[in-house]
Amino acid sequence: MNIEEGKQTFIQAWGTLGSDWGVNRTMAQVHALLLVSAKPLSAKDIMDQLKISIGNANMNIRALIDWGLVYKKIIPGERKDYFIAEKDMWDIIKKIIAQRKKKELDPMKKVLTQISEIEGEGEEVETFKSVVQDIQSFSNKADNALEKLIRSDESWFLSTLIKLMK
Repeated sequence: MNIEEGKQTFIQAWGTLGSDWGVNRTMAQVHALLLVSAKPLSAKDIMDQLKISIGNANMNIRALIDWGLVYKKIIPGERKDYFIAEKDMWDIIKKIIAQRKKKELDPMKKVLTQISEIEGEGEEVETFKSVVQDIQSFSNKADNALEKLIRSDESWFLSTLIKLMK
């Protein structure tokens, strides 16, 4: 397999993984391309290599910048914007976790807080409250664990993971 075949295989696999995690496939592919590129790429470079529209490339680049996974790179003498991906996998994982938490867990916790104040009596109300409290308890524990992970460094995480495996 040559480098181009390897890059294409990686880009396709990262896109599939992204869509399995609920991330736009093209956004994941743009990220993968920038991740494995040795040099910064322009939106046109991304468009050409992934065979997507310039609008699609720009929209996904902006989303990746919002996630903190991609940065603009100024190249002296060039008028175009160029982009590079964060290459530190630990930072990438933490940023993805933070975004997923913000988009998924935080809104669910808000809903759980609202519905936990349901009024009434009876078996149905008690069952409802019990289930909501259990989910709330788990959500709070997950939130605390994710916050610790986001604030941690790689060595802490790896040592904690090793302890859990013993």
